[in-house]
Amino acid sequence: MQDAKPQPNRRKFLSTAAATAAAAPLAAAPMIARAQNTVTLRFQSTWPQKDIFHEYAVDFANKVNAMSGGRLKIDVLPAGSVVKPFDLLDAVSKGTLDGGHGVIAYWAGKNTALALWGSGPAAGMDANMVLAWHKYGGGKALLEELYKSLNVDVVSFLYGPMPTQPLGWFKKPVTKPEDLKGLKFRTVGLSKEIFTELGVAVNALPGGEIVPAMDRGVLDAAEFNNASSDRLLGFPDVSKVCMLQSYHQSSEQFEVVFSGAKYRALPAELREIIANAVEASSADMSWKAIDRYSRDYQEMKSKQGVKFFPTPASVLKAQLGAWETVVAKQSAENPAFKKVYDSMRAFASRTVPWQVDTTVDMRPAFSSAFAKKG
Repeated sequence: MQDAKPQPNRRKFLSTAAATAAAAPLAAAPMIARAQNTVTLRFQSTWPQKDIFHEYAVDFANKVNAMSGGRLKIDVLPAGSVVKPFDLLDAVSKGTLDGGHGVIAYWAGKNTALALWGSGPAAGMDANMVLAWHKYGGGKALLEELYKSLNVDVVSFLYGPMPTQPLGWFKKPVTKPEDLKGLKFRTVGLSKEIFTELGVAVNALPGGEIVPAMDRGVLDAAEFNNASSDRLLGFPDVSKVCMLQSYHQSSEQFEVVFSGAKYRALPAELREIIANAVEASSADMSWKAIDRYSRDYQEMKSKQGVKFFPTPASVLKAQLGAWETVVAKQSAENPAFKKVYDSMRAFASRTVPWQVDTTVDMRPAFSSAFAKKG
């Protein structure tokens, strides 16, 4: 006869299970509290609230907020909410703001080398290729070196390749380089130097001030960026002539900057989320731009009476000549400028021939698709 197996004590089992169940919420509570501990960062853009550029800034913030699962929340204010647009970088560096959204050309007054990330023809590179140079060709390290030399404590992320910007809005079509001489014209960054070489009187105004200045006659002509921004800012109300294609800003991109102190204080996983949100935003911005810019381009043509003209080859050639003069002068005066531009040229010497040789002209394909049949 086998010995009887010991029977479990049912009362002891139930009491142990109850105690374990009661303890479970207590053990989970600290984890839940940590998940709900949100870090909030106050950002400002350099753009008016109605501009699509401010929308891009909000798009980036929304991606970070969603990807972090509520652990990080970026609130984005429009231009002028805390500081003026051109004062944003200093405000972020000093911690007055936790971060911001703008373009590097706005900081060119600190060192002209900064304007190379957006102004001029970039040795033949388009905006996406400049971003490739920045990430894989040494540009990021050079920008960090520049900011450090200026005692600017920010963490910078570049993203969002912009399409080629128009020459600008004028009272009448530009037919030759001489038509630009003496005009009171708005532009920023090293584009100021290009147009100055062409005999233009340059005035660097923030986006929201351009159209009122044209309306008052303070400006004769101006450029900003793209069909959507230009339309929303009101350019068609003060001009009906827009000249498309230009080398002055054919390769620009956006910059997101974080306060160095605030960024370094973030956990590693949140910093990784930010980096990936930047790249996701870069793709999304370029796709949204194609959709929105083309819509507004058509609206201005069909409903607002705007006439678009291609910039004459003689003007484009004059721009390139002016650019080479600017590059030679800045390289002689500013070692940092020469260092950055030499790096860009080295990357372009390999990548531009590849792109030019491999990219097919899409105009014949478009013409074929929309040709009348039969």
